[in-house]
Amino acid sequence: MPIGRIPAPSENDSESAGHASNGADHGAIPDNRIPASSDHTPASAGSASTFPGQGAVSRSAAYPPAVSQEELQGIMTRARQDRPRLLMTPDDIERIRDRVRSEPEYRQVAQAVRRDADAMLSEPPLERIQEGRRLLNQSRRAVRRLLTLAMAHHLTGNKAYADRAAAEMEAVAGFSDWNPSHFLDVAEMTFAMAIGYDWLYHHLDSSMRATVRQAIRQKGVRVPLETEHNRWTQAHNNWGQVCHGGMVAGALALLEDDPETAVETVQRALDNVTASMAVFAPKGNYPEGPGYWSYGTTYNVLLIDMLESVLGTSFGLDRAPGFDQTGAYLTLATGPSGLSFNYADGGAGRSCEPALYWFASRYRRPDWVLVDAGPRERAVSAQAEGSSARNRFLPLMLLWMAPSEGGAAVDLPLHWTSGCKVPIALHRSSWDDPNAVFVGLKAGSPSGPHGHMDIGSFVLDADGVRWAMDLGAEGYHRIESRGMGFWNMAQDSDRWKVFRQNNCSHNTLVIDDDLQRVAGHADIVRFSTAPDFPCSVVDLTPVYADRVGSAHRGIAVLPGGDVLVRDRLTGLKPGARVRWGMVTPGKPVEAGARSMTLEQGGASLVLRILLPAESVWVLYDTATPKNEWDSPNPGTVMTGFEVVAPDCGTVDLAVLLTPGSRVPTPEDEIPRDPPHAWEKPVV
Repeated sequence: MPIGRIPAPSENDSESAGHASNGADHGAIPDNRIPASSDHTPASAGSASTFPGQGAVSRSAAYPPAVSQEELQGIMTRARQDRPRLLMTPDDIERIRDRVRSEPEYRQVAQAVRRDADAMLSEPPLERIQEGRRLLNQSRRAVRRLLTLAMAHHLTGNKAYADRAAAEMEAVAGFSDWNPSHFLDVAEMTFAMAIGYDWLYHHLDSSMRATVRQAIRQKGVRVPLETEHNRWTQAHNNWGQVCHGGMVAGALALLEDDPETAVETVQRALDNVTASMAVFAPKGNYPEGPGYWSYGTTYNVLLIDMLESVLGTSFGLDRAPGFDQTGAYLTLATGPSGLSFNYADGGAGRSCEPALYWFASRYRRPDWVLVDAGPRERAVSAQAEGSSARNRFLPLMLLWMAPSEGGAAVDLPLHWTSGCKVPIALHRSSWDDPNAVFVGLKAGSPSGPHGHMDIGSFVLDADGVRWAMDLGAEGYHRIESRGMGFWNMAQDSDRWKVFRQNNCSHNTLVIDDDLQRVAGHADIVRFSTAPDFPCSVVDLTPVYADRVGSAHRGIAVLPGGDVLVRDRLTGLKPGARVRWGMVTPGKPVEAGARSMTLEQGGASLVLRILLPAESVWVLYDTATPKNEWDSPNPGTVMTGFEVVAPDCGTVDLAVLLTPGSRVPTPEDEIPRDPPHAWEKPVV
């Protein structure tokens, strides 16, 4: 069936040269949302408190999507035609206003949106200011401004917000291009312009509509169809999620005027975004870490929600293995300190994550957003645009947030392992105790997406603060501007000359000051949820190839709340130096002895070297940049010690970490078995 013209109604970027760095009840589909098949059923996770049209789970749709061009054309001829229709419908606007009047949590978010919109009224429109190879900061500002101004207009009816958004769109439309050589920039800018065009369609005059349409088409959705800037289409990481999401937004916004492009763009997304979504299998983990989960998964949610809001179906994308579990991932990977386990290129700090609320509402899991209470409070109380710049999707909270159910019970495991290509293990002593112990252990390979030489590294929270930390990502532009090959993962590449990227800066082992092996991949070979000895063991042998015969690291939480870090290395060259290290923001009381205390914010942590008994603690400077290209790390220090391999080539290391609120476990009660002999997995 040929598609005809549909009559119109009256901003963690991911890099690596081509791979990187809603209305109401989910179950109630308005009549003008045409499902993909006649037995399309309501979402099992929606609730009567969420808006109709916010998205519907396509239970009958297969995964991966299998829809022909003819079928897609037919669905598009029956697409909803009123505006707004991307993510939000006219009915949703009224429901949001009602909720803002009646529910304090919605009112808080709405006030924050209006506050930010007011600050934007005096800001000059965006300019095409490129930083190195990226226009991304400007694209993200466009997302934030257009979402915020358009939502504020619908909340209040104030024409000033819509006029200011129109000025923003006019400025962006006048850019020479949206930097297609770094296509994330195009994707986010296209999404921003699509939202502005769709949400403010009835406010824009015919001339402005034409200007924005032309810009979205020529500088956005047609670029990957007509130029060489399309390497991202089959990406296996966040690039695929972000870029397909942005292109589909633009194509659906212009559906009436360019139905052929809409069909081609949606078809390409359905055929290819599954490569990026494969990372969610089997249990919802995200191999690029929590920071990039926020980026990639948010755009994945936007893609699904836009397809459902305009076409009535996600074509089965919501059925990707592990996708229905990834709403728990960020909560699982966040410690009691409020900081995340920030492996790969990411910071530990948490910002408000509207996408979490989409998952929580859709799958009826209010416990998935409990750790977002603090970030949300900070977001809604922040002052002025710049202070909450990371929360560019904050207005979507009004679409995706369900009313608080109060006292939601946590139904999440204390001990969890990801079971994917970038394995992690997480252990915590409690979900209710703010002083709970939390430890995360990293396995996998330095060659993983946004990989660091952090294999065997760990983070530790206790008594409400983080003790063992990851320094996070180095600034991409800082390295690239020096002509260094930051995205080359080869063993001898510039990437591993950067302190924050190599194993010398991570809480793992360093042998003779050598780097971990990029080609190696370490598996988690033991995992137990046993109440008296929950533990995980990683086989580090492949990442220390040619240096060891075997290497294992085990981490266990003892019954009293101590954390045991236990290593055994065999086959070492006699005289080889093995360094154990842990980066901490804590202040060491003293070093030079077998036991040392760290202090931080009124809390304390005691570190005891159990093996070798003659070793003593040494402090290593991490605050001062190692090279002129490295960033400083103020307020940090590495505590550690070195051991020289004996003639037999076997080294045993054991460290006990005891929070100040806990009674230290007597040494004669601490298991001394090497980690590879710890009990087998408990399923």
